[in-house]
Amino acid sequence: MKAAVYYETGTPEVFRYEDVPDPQCHPNGIVIDVKAVSIEGGDVLNRAGGQMTAHPHVVGYQAAGIVVEAGAQVRDLRIGQRVVTVGANGSHASRRAVPAASAWRVPDGLAIEKAACIPIPFGTADDCLFEFGHLKAGERVLIQGGAGGVGLAAVQLSSRAGAQVFATASSDAKLERLKTFGMDEGINYARDNLVDAVKRLTNNRGVDLVVDPVGGAILAQSLQCIGYRGRVVTVGNASRGDQSYDLRALAGQNQTVTGVFLGAEIATERVRSTIQSHIDDVGAGRLQVVVDRQFELRDAAKAHAYIESRQAFGRVLLVP
Repeated sequence: MKAAVYYETGTPEVFRYEDVPDPQCHPNGIVIDVKAVSIEGGDVLNRAGGQMTAHPHVVGYQAAGIVVEAGAQVRDLRIGQRVVTVGANGSHASRRAVPAASAWRVPDGLAIEKAACIPIPFGTADDCLFEFGHLKAGERVLIQGGAGGVGLAAVQLSSRAGAQVFATASSDAKLERLKTFGMDEGINYARDNLVDAVKRLTNNRGVDLVVDPVGGAILAQSLQCIGYRGRVVTVGNASRGDQSYDLRALAGQNQTVTGVFLGAEIATERVRSTIQSHIDDVGAGRLQVVVDRQFELRDAAKAHAYIESRQAFGRVLLVP
């Protein structure tokens, strides 16, 4: 099969488009013919400097396609079925093998390209907002990086839950688009001081919850944006920043910081059910997925470079 591989981590130019052996089907697993790859933030970070589990390495968490093999012990999936899959690596390829428990059915009528974008962003956003962020109707939530995959999902889910939604983005144009997804107040982080803007928009009360997938210096600002009993959920480190924080000041306001990693619980029935419900909601038009741009698999380097340019609004796909 064809795959976008690399022999060392680094800039997007490390990618090579090569033939590699077809993946093997486990008795409890499936193999899919990949139709669309959603490039996740973790894919970009791993390519830049993450762990390589093979040589050459095929990076990538999330891909959708058609089941072409099913293991002898697989009972609930069949050959020819459309699914979206999640795994530790291997998405940037024309075929992929995963455990059957790491696949979700794609409903009729939902484009496979959109299905490829759902499990990790929507599952992560749901956990950040509700399972660990404890968001309630009427509360104020700040979504850092609102135009990204997790950000767009979080804006929609928090608006649907009755929260007042604040979001950041790098341009006024992106913020204007976010209004159609449920954002109430937008902050252009490239121009405005984030903490000052939040204080102004909340009459100095701060927000109740911040969802922060950026990390680094932005996480330090997130901590300054919460009010009494405020919560910050940190999920990932898209900024690649390395910064220490003095958390002692949180005690005086009974504030909390929680780290979230969807992968720790993605195999649980709770998360599997949550992700399937979001897939079904997108299929029914109750939630939206935005595909910004598609690249051919052979152009993985261009796709990763485009993501790193921060031009995208929504997801960037690879198509074998």
